[in-house]
Amino acid sequence: MTTAPERTADLYPTRGTEEVLLDRKDPVVWSEPGAAGPITADDLAGFERDGFLAIDQLITPDEVVGYRAELERLINDPAMRQNERAIVESRSQEIRSIFEVHKISEVFARLAADPRVVGRARQILGSEVYVHQSRINVKPGFGATGFYWHSDFETWHAEDGLPNMRTVSVSIALTKNHDTNGGLMIMPGSHRTFLGCAGATPKDNYKKSLQMQDAGTPSDEALTKLASEYGIRLFTGEAGSATWFDCNAMHGSGDNITPYPRSNVFLVFNSVENAAVEPFAAPVRRPEFIGARDFTPVT
Repeated sequence: MTTAPERTADLYPTRGTEEVLLDRKDPVVWSEPGAAGPITADDLAGFERDGFLAIDQLITPDEVVGYRAELERLINDPAMRQNERAIVESRSQEIRSIFEVHKISEVFARLAADPRVVGRARQILGSEVYVHQSRINVKPGFGATGFYWHSDFETWHAEDGLPNMRTVSVSIALTKNHDTNGGLMIMPGSHRTFLGCAGATPKDNYKKSLQMQDAGTPSDEALTKLASEYGIRLFTGEAGSATWFDCNAMHGSGDNITPYPRSNVFLVFNSVENAAVEPFAAPVRRPEFIGARDFTPVT
């Protein structure tokens, strides 16, 4: 395990008295032009432009079966319900998310180290990477709540201490993403604008925010401005499809009131050259199962 570096300058102030909109100060794609990797030059250019990259089939149908079986095993394990890594749905009292799955499951550890996955992360971030966060998300039918609009980087900067926008996420579908069952929505191009939210971060904010976002929530006015400028894209696809997206992309998902469940595995890769320091806008760090402090590269 490596230790956190010294505190760096705050390039993206947030959680102050007023909401602010700032131009991005970091690259989107950090690798040199023509760098080897599984992403084509055209797709990499699209990621830089839009802040996301959709892949029709990242893992095969047979692999989906295996990962879904592991998801079911974890969410149905009575001991997991008592584990601090598990987030329980407020309405149904069912498990909604389980964090740090690459640490508690050999199956998901292998997925995080799969060249199809980590290779794309290295290519986008231009360095070796470690897993800043991992989780499985379960959104069953008939009322599972969504995730309100937010930028992950705003939270990871404010509460985990990530200095720069050198982090990328991938959401891999383990069930079919319909256009009706609470799928991922992203504002294309919004990754180029940082929205610093108003309001101080309460201590242990993560205990509430993982169920319902409060601190770090953009205003209606700011969201209207961003949506008017960038529009909104809804992602659909078969199980095994994946969406890569930049850490600062404004995104969210709606409630799932259909009979069709939506589950995915979510992996966040951060550059080893962007290791977390102390939080920029929170009184204490979040737990390590949410924001890693082990910066060992994925191998």
